[in-house]
Amino acid sequence: MIHIVLFEPRIPQNTGNISRTCVLTGAKLHLIEPMGFTLEESRLKRSGLDYWPFLQLEVHPSVQAFFDKYTEESIYLVTSKTEKVYWDETYPEEVFFLFGREDAGVPAWIKDKFSEKSIRIPMPGAMNDRSLNLSNSAAVILYEALRQKTVML
Repeated sequence: MIHIVLFEPRIPQNTGNISRTCVLTGAKLHLIEPMGFTLEESRLKRSGLDYWPFLQLEVHPSVQAFFDKYTEESIYLVTSKTEKVYWDETYPEEVFFLFGREDAGVPAWIKDKFSEKSIRIPMPGAMNDRSLNLSNSAAVILYEALRQKTVML
């Protein structure tokens, strides 16, 4: 199974869009608190449309609670602050893609913890300190993992 993990997400519309992508691809969504919104937020519900009843969702009270529950060997940090490109990695059958906050990424200790398992989306036309929208990034990474699974079938 493919898992999308959002570390302390701030923008409800991004999370709503990602939830739709997860439903349509069979991925599970993990939200790590604190979030910048509640699950009852109207902007979250609107962007997720009527997909919510079909979403595999798990909410974690902290990042440590998430790490305590899931093995780190199948977790990949998606960040613009690494050299390895996402398509150069072969993902395991059970894989977790950890995305940082829209405004701040993840803390340094998480970057250090996953320094060998960090991947990035190349942005050759990007400005140095900018990146794709979170929901677009999640879709790009998720579909590469799906492509790899399809090739392996």
